[in-house]
Amino acid sequence: MWRRGLILAALAVLVTAVMVFHAEIPNTVGNLGSLVETFLPWAGLAVPVLLVLAVFRRSTTALIALLLPAVVWVNLFGGLLSDKSETGGNFKVATHNVNAENPDPAGTAHALAASGADVVALEELTSTALPAYSKALSGAYRYHAVAGTVGVWSKFPLSETRPVDIKMGWTRALRSTVVTPHGDVAVYVAHLPSVRVKFNAGFTAEQRDDSADALGEAIAAEKLGKVVLLGDLNGTMNDRALAPVTSQMRSTQGAAGDGFGFSWPAALPMARIDQIMVRGMEPVSSSVLPETGSDHLPLAASVTL
Repeated sequence: MWRRGLILAALAVLVTAVMVFHAEIPNTVGNLGSLVETFLPWAGLAVPVLLVLAVFRRSTTALIALLLPAVVWVNLFGGLLSDKSETGGNFKVATHNVNAENPDPAGTAHALAASGADVVALEELTSTALPAYSKALSGAYRYHAVAGTVGVWSKFPLSETRPVDIKMGWTRALRSTVVTPHGDVAVYVAHLPSVRVKFNAGFTAEQRDDSADALGEAIAAEKLGKVVLLGDLNGTMNDRALAPVTSQMRSTQGAAGDGFGFSWPAALPMARIDQIMVRGMEPVSSSVLPETGSDHLPLAASVTL
């Protein structure tokens, strides 16, 4: 009984090591560290799989070894499983990568307006679909601004709107001041470069990482005390490459969400690469909104200014 299942026990130890020492996995070869961190929560699936195999093998050694990854996973991600959302908040925001090939822009816009958000950020806008979004949102949102392929719609006045250079060669980020009854809020809308997993190149995230550095610098230079970042960052809060941004901001999902809040792909969400992050305000609730015509799910969050 004790000598059976040694390989299963070794695999359990390996999974534990990946979760504990993920920050030590180098990015020098194919950005492997960032790739592992993007899908790190899914390492927990190894526990039930190995558990079934350990029972089949009747291995006490493997069963005991499985306590290691189970305890580590709960320590890392168990806090996300509880519902931390509360009622209230005086400022609600929503963000959505609407997908350039969205077959129903008007329907998507109406769904976002129905969320009751005071500010809505859209990414992956096209010149063809923009009029449909603007028309559908105009009834609920008097003010809006668009820069390149990103835009912001607001129930409150906007000022000091400008593009943010995230080193892409074209505009995929903006910054605007939302003038609310509770004070001015700096709202950043960003769509960082896409990443791919290629057999011969690994996790192709270099351009995204450079853009994250530039976005982090812009947020660090922000003079207003209340800041909201909305957008598709093509990375998760666990990904070290987004540290220039995530080290300055607080995730609404981690602070006031229910579950992991995975947003992509919409058909079978596996990662939260869309983000709502705040600074200088208290998250009250965070949620994933129902599917639209996009390959991403929209997000919403309420905060107290």
